[in-house]
Formats: sequence, structure tokens, C-alpha cells
Amino acid sequence: MTAQKSALVFGATGLIGRQLLHMLLDSPEYDRVTAVTRRVTGVEHPKLVSLIADLQSLSNISAQLVATDVFCCLGTTRKKTPDLQDYYRVDHDYPVKAATFAKENGAKSFLFVSAIGANAGSSNFYLRMKGETERDLAAVGFEKLLIFRPSLLTGQRKEVRWMEKLSEGLFSVVNPLLVGRWSRYRSIPATTVAHAMYRVAQKDIYGTHIYYGNEMRNIT
Repeated sequence: MTAQKSALVFGATGLIGRQLLHMLLDSPEYDRVTAVTRRVTGVEHPKLVSLIADLQSLSNISAQLVATDVFCCLGTTRKKTPDLQDYYRVDHDYPVKAATFAKENGAKSFLFVSAIGANAGSSNFYLRMKGETERDLAAVGFEKLLIFRPSLLTGQRKEVRWMEKLSEGLFSVVNPLLVGRWSRYRSIPATTVAHAMYRVAQKDIYGTHIYYGNEMRNIT
């Protein structure tokens, strides 16, 4: 089989991005995978092109942001980025700027990890930010915009987050009680989200589509 596609990954050192990067590198669908990170990934592969950049330096490598499919797993936390303006730059400005450059270079699809409850009209800063990011990504005009809205993510993180550990324990009890339309609020493994992103990227669909946890679990 001759690979016909290329992938561009933002956030490849994060919880979802790490899993997704390996899936793309192992996939016969892609002959080139470009990872844009702030630090080295530590991953070596014949198909991998590693670019070091952040929001401020992204324009310096804009000509190299070429791919068929763009996967965006960017995100920070209030603990890492307590200043709300900086938080907004990372979670909103960076994805939108990356999307704009990639679209100008011919990208056809953009896959974005958002959050359950994202709403540009929300009074909650985090949910409003995610909603505004979704809105502004839609305005870029990709043939295919795929938005993934997980609830609490589970998985092996590089750093220990005690509040999230406690939340994971709570959700392990609550998850079975979340049924029907509430099932989308169940915690979800990062690997499941990464797998859903990879699988949906291969589907022949167009327009904007939103996926919640219960749908991601069923994507094959």
C-alpha cells in the first residue's frame, strides 16, 4: 500500500498527543508525520519530522506546517499557567494560529481536542475559551473540522496531579451511574480519544462534526 497522506501534530508530548503520535507513525496511511513541540519528543522514527516552536515562534516555521491532516492536542492547566491571558494564548490563540498556517499550506482536515461543555457563551472561563476556540477554528474553513469533547481524561501522566488522581477515583465509582445521555460525562482514557481521532481522520466525511466520550468509545 502506498501512503498518500501526511500528518501534523501539535501537543505531541501531552497525554493524548503521545499516544496519537505513535499511532500515526505506525500507520500505513501516513508517509510523513510532523510533530511541533516546545521540547524534544525523544521519539525517533524514519517518518517523523520534529519541529521545535511555540506560539511566538510558530511563524518562523509556517512554511513547514504542511500536511493533509492536522491533529491539535494542545492545552495547559491553571497550575502551569495561572495568568488567564497566557492560558488563553496557549489554549485559543495557538490552535487558531496553527490552523490558519496549515490551511494556507493546503491542509484538508483539522482535528481538535476540546472539552465537554465547551460554549462560547458560557460564564465559565475555561468552557468559554474552548467554545471560542471551536468557533474560530470553524471560521478558518477546513473541508473537515472534527472536534473531540472528552470529559475527565485518564492515563499515565509524566507529572502527578493529585486532584485529578482523586477525580479519577471518584469517577470510577460514578461512571457506571452515568447512563443514557449522561454517559458522555464518564471519564475516558486518553488512549481512547487518540484512537478515535486517528480512526475518524480516515473516514470520508466533510463539514464540522463533534464527538463526545460515548461516541469516541464506539468508533472503529
